[in-house]
Amino acid sequence: MANIEHRILDDIWSSVCEDLRNIFGDAVINNLISPLHPEKLEENTLYLIAPSVFFKDWVTNNYLTQIIQICVEKCPQVKSVELKVLESNKPSNIQTNSINEEIVTSDDDTFGIPLDPNLTFDKFVVGKPNELAYAAALRVAESDDVVFNPLFLYGGVGLGKTHLMHAIAWSIKAKNPKRTIAYMSAEKFMYQFIRSVRYKDTMAFKEQFRSVDVLMIDDIQFICGKDSTQEEFFHTFNALVDNNRQVIVSADKSPSDLDGMEERLKSRLGWGLVADIHPTTYELRLGILQSKAANTSVIIPDKVLEFIAHKVTSNIRELEGALNRIIANAVFIGREVTIDSAREVLSDLLRSSERRVTIEEIQKKVAAHYSIKFSDMFSSKRSRQIALPRQVAMYLAKKLTTMSLPEIGKNFGGKDHTTVLHAVRKITETMRDDASLEEDIRLLTKILQ
Repeated sequence: MANIEHRILDDIWSSVCEDLRNIFGDAVINNLISPLHPEKLEENTLYLIAPSVFFKDWVTNNYLTQIIQICVEKCPQVKSVELKVLESNKPSNIQTNSINEEIVTSDDDTFGIPLDPNLTFDKFVVGKPNELAYAAALRVAESDDVVFNPLFLYGGVGLGKTHLMHAIAWSIKAKNPKRTIAYMSAEKFMYQFIRSVRYKDTMAFKEQFRSVDVLMIDDIQFICGKDSTQEEFFHTFNALVDNNRQVIVSADKSPSDLDGMEERLKSRLGWGLVADIHPTTYELRLGILQSKAANTSVIIPDKVLEFIAHKVTSNIRELEGALNRIIANAVFIGREVTIDSAREVLSDLLRSSERRVTIEEIQKKVAAHYSIKFSDMFSSKRSRQIALPRQVAMYLAKKLTTMSLPEIGKNFGGKDHTTVLHAVRKITETMRDDASLEEDIRLLTKILQ
């Protein structure tokens, strides 16, 4: 199988895992599904390699039906899925409790979760929404000293937090292979702690975690409300910081907004540098697609990339998944990539991501934000106090709905489409130099979506 097909299969499988995550949750995916990896697609059968017979049997008996269903959706060439175990793979030591208990991994020959070789700094596309987080991550990776402790990265799902954490780890390993790095999800930390308590081995757990040079915990929000785990993480954090060891943490919210997190831990997490990653802009989405498309032999017209960047706006993960589906369709079927074919291949994704916000909602939110009357949205008043909010509302209507310029104008008291176009261009240009307006737009977009 050509290298490009291996890459496509890896990307398709990654996309399948994310859909399965929405069905089964993080614990199942991180502990049972993620260890699987695609070997080949042969005669319409996708072969997945399992690390042990236990994994193979458990996944086959409990999750194979859903895996096949989603694989077929992502890649129509897949008709069936089979799991196999390589002879060189060692037996698993996974412990299973009763049917109502969590499954806890205990085969930890390596410390933490393996790093993804595709998640490096040179493959991270930088734009305004993520430039601070990128710069901070690069500084931590390149510095011989601990510059920010901890480095706390936060943002929505699929915006690049995990990519930056993997990139930091790869960079540190390349610069100094002797430095010990522990990278894992917050759930993995919790499960290892639970296991150490269960098997009365907490001292070994403490020694293992407190002896590393760099501790990286992804999605720390998952230990919110887990008092015992928070207590252990608090002491681990303090021990590492006191010994000048680097701690890097990610979450979906800033430390102060983590509900269910102890106040003292919130305070510790905010000690160093807190860097947020904003939702993607059209320019960043297009840049990501162009970068990924440049690494495939499939010819993807610029218009198609622009179409995807306009239509798939939720997060980078979904954006890349959309491109992978188009590439797979071109490779396996040999169909030319056009906007029409892209629309067909992505029809379910486009339906699910249709913007449902109404112009009336936009007008009301913008009017309330700028403290003007709702009726001012339809008036002909031209004072800046009213004209600017009205232009903002028109801009958001163009950005967040599928309505045409004439339709938008009709909803603003019968304005001409050229008035709407002028408003969109005006707000777009002004945002480049007006940080306050840009923040207003970002906040309103977040509220409306």
